[in-house]
Amino acid sequence: MLTPGAHAQQVAPEVSATPHQVRAWLTRIHEAATTRNFQGTFVVSGGGTVASARISHFCEGTQQFERIESLDGQARHVLRHNDIVQTVWPGKRVALVEQRDMLTSFPALFQAGDDRITEFYDVFKQEADRVAGHEAHVLWVKPKDPHRYGYRLWADKASGLLLRADVLGERSEVLETSAFSDVVIGVKPQPELVLQAMRKLDGYRVVRPVLTATSLEAEGWSLREGVPGFRQVSCVKRPLDGGAAGKEPGVTPVLQAIYSDGLTHVSVFIEPFNPTRHTRPLHALVGATQTLMQRHGDWWVTVVGDVPPGTLRLFAGALERRK
Repeated sequence: MLTPGAHAQQVAPEVSATPHQVRAWLTRIHEAATTRNFQGTFVVSGGGTVASARISHFCEGTQQFERIESLDGQARHVLRHNDIVQTVWPGKRVALVEQRDMLTSFPALFQAGDDRITEFYDVFKQEADRVAGHEAHVLWVKPKDPHRYGYRLWADKASGLLLRADVLGERSEVLETSAFSDVVIGVKPQPELVLQAMRKLDGYRVVRPVLTATSLEAEGWSLREGVPGFRQVSCVKRPLDGGAAGKEPGVTPVLQAIYSDGLTHVSVFIEPFNPTRHTRPLHALVGATQTLMQRHGDWWVTVVGDVPPGTLRLFAGALERRK
C-alpha cells in the first residue's frame, strides 16, 4: 500500500477509454459492491492516520445486509439492512438508527445511473496489478479541471469488486488510500449475522434522528453560482443533537445539502451562529477530506468533502441568504 503523500506509480496513461467503456467499468464496480457476497478486512490511511475495519456484505434477491466493525480505537459497529443504518457504540451503550444511503463509501463509491463522470474526468486503463491476492484491472481517473481530485482504482477482474482506491492530489500524490488487506468474494450469504445484531439493543440508548426533506430555497437560501460539475442530490433538515428535529421548542435543526459530480460528494451544513460553539473560522484536512467552517451573517456554514480546498471555498462563497 502506498504511503499517503507518496506519488502514485505508473500514473502515465496506458489506454484511453471511451465513454461507453467508462460506463461499463464503473457500472460493474457499482454492481459488484451491491450484489456480491463478500467478507474481508479493509484499511483506510491518510493524513498520518490509519484505521481498519472488518466488513461482511450479503445480498439475497433485492435485500442487502452489511456489517462493518471497526478494529481500531473505540469499538463501533455499523449495521445495514437496505437503507436502514444502525451505528452502535458498545462502550457507550448508544445506538444511532437512521434511514440513509451508504453507497458512497468503500467499496461502493459510485452513484448508479450517473453518466456525467466522463464530462469531468478522463479515464485510462493501466497495467493490471494484484491486491489482497486478487488479479485486478487498474483505472486512472484524471480530473479535467481543478475542482476535483483524481483517483486510481483497482477492481477485481473476476467480479468487478473494488479492491483499492487511491485519492490523488494535483501532483498525483496519494492523499488517501482505501484497500482490502484480505477479502473473500462469493461467500455464503448470512443475513442473520446482521439482523440478529440489529435486534440486540436492550440496555442501549437508541437515538432516531428525524430527517425532514426540504430544499435550500424553501429554507431561504440559494447558491448564487453553481459549482462546475456538481448538482444537488439531497437536502434535509437534521437535529443538532441527534434528537427529533423541530419536536422541541427552541430547537433549530441543521440544514444539510449534498452535492455530487457522480464520483465525489460535498456536504453543506447551515446552522444558526452560536458564539459559544463557533469561536473562529476553521479549515482542516484529514486524508483527502477537507473541512471549511466560517460565519455567514447570523449563520454558521460548514462545507465538507473529498475535494480541493478551492472547491469548498466556491461552495461557501456562492451561498446567499434570501430571507
